[in-house]
Amino acid sequence: MKLPRTAIAVLFVAAMALLAPWYGPALRANAATPAQDDLDSDMKAVTSAFALVEQNFADPVNSEKAFYQGAIPGMLRTLDPHSNFVDPAEYREMQRKQRAAYYGVGMEIYPDGNKVVVMRPFLGAPAYKADLRRGDTIAAVDGKNAIGLDSGAVADMLRGPRGTQVNITINREGAPAPITVTVTRAEIETSNVDAFWVKPGIAFLRLDNFEAQNISRDVENDMRRMGEDKVTGMVLDLRGNPGGLVNEAVAVAGRFLRDGQIVVSHHGLHEQEQVFRARAVPAAQKYPIVALVNGSSASAAEIVSGALQDHDRAWILGETTFGKGLVQAQFPLNEGAALLLTIAHYYTPSGRLIQRDYSHESFWDYYTHHGDNTNTQDIKATDSGRKVYGGGGITPDEKYPNPHYSMLQRRTAPVTMVVYHFANQYFAGAKPSLPQGWQPDENTLERFKAFLKKENVPFTDDEFAANKDWIREQIRYEFYFRAFDKQTADRAQWQDDPEVKKAIESMPKAQSLLQNVQRVMAQRGAKG
Repeated sequence: MKLPRTAIAVLFVAAMALLAPWYGPALRANAATPAQDDLDSDMKAVTSAFALVEQNFADPVNSEKAFYQGAIPGMLRTLDPHSNFVDPAEYREMQRKQRAAYYGVGMEIYPDGNKVVVMRPFLGAPAYKADLRRGDTIAAVDGKNAIGLDSGAVADMLRGPRGTQVNITINREGAPAPITVTVTRAEIETSNVDAFWVKPGIAFLRLDNFEAQNISRDVENDMRRMGEDKVTGMVLDLRGNPGGLVNEAVAVAGRFLRDGQIVVSHHGLHEQEQVFRARAVPAAQKYPIVALVNGSSASAAEIVSGALQDHDRAWILGETTFGKGLVQAQFPLNEGAALLLTIAHYYTPSGRLIQRDYSHESFWDYYTHHGDNTNTQDIKATDSGRKVYGGGGITPDEKYPNPHYSMLQRRTAPVTMVVYHFANQYFAGAKPSLPQGWQPDENTLERFKAFLKKENVPFTDDEFAANKDWIREQIRYEFYFRAFDKQTADRAQWQDDPEVKKAIESMPKAQSLLQNVQRVMAQRGAKG
């Protein structure tokens, strides 16, 4: 596609123009009156360079690709690790996740080699009612071959207007022939929240992310269902939570804090300081909380854990969090694309900067080699006077490092889909069924051992014996997922999680923290 010269210039200034109506007239002045000569000079250099490429490159140049996939993303990568350009398909998917609802058949799909497979039909959704199962391979949609397509393309084929029908052909291991089912599309609403009693009186609240607009609502619904007045302690699991919408993080953290307390603030060069305050839920003020975090807890998850720590509302257990404290705003561009542009920095209630330093490393190292980057010069204090440090994520009150995986564990981890494929063979087309409390027996473990050998996964008998408990957990999770549902599998895994057990053991520390800060705040109130 040929992009006009005037459009090339517009692409580079579009973000500046779009900022004005969203973030106030002051920015319009800054954007409209920079050194115009400098801007003209820069744009002339860009268009001249592109003209040279266009006139001399060995093959025809797609100008839209050059700018949308090259120049604009390249420009953003010079700014910080999180400013980004998203193409129209990515932006539509981002918006869909934020809405947490769409029209379709209601299942998660995943690439597996050159195939797309069913990972999870949602309970009660049309796909579930049509008996589509985890492990099925999607062979065709409405007669169109799906083998070789990516998961995004298959997902687009499965979605459609509510009430319309779609024919899905699947291959199922053990079935003598492909199976075709007709599914009527419906509104699908997803949730990334789960809450249950991990033991009497102790609530377990798991938040996978903050990407959707229904996170805080689902938390309220789950706690109401359980009966929050019965909670004597809570384990709040934010491990692996990559973040999402700041308003959802503020609502979740704020329910546990005193009304009006600061949850987070942010400000930047062109962005006035904004302070987000708590809207308390009375029933959520009374019990201690232990929050679990790790190196993959980021952004909105760090807002929550940082606020709870600064106000001495939760005992933080785990690893130092990722350290992502840059605020991205979404700025739509032409053709449905968008810029995710960093406009400010997040600060915890005590004034700690969440963002870790990225100025002395590559973006690759930033994403893959983070550790404890606490800035010992950025010293702040919690409400009760405890020292906390900024500039490197949220440092836990009590360390609990992630386990180190053995070679066999890495070779059979969920990402490899080895246990997934073993389950396909094990059930061989039969509808999975297990008794409550089922555990893999020695016969099941021997069958898995034989499967590994058939699949040429290298291991020794001693390695298998040393990792038997871990392997048993992986098989149980996969089989529970199929015979019951993901929630049942997750809850069984969390019940036996050593870190969750450690959190329960640490509940007295959280209780002491809560009582101490209540005493300190009461004394300050009396003096004031």
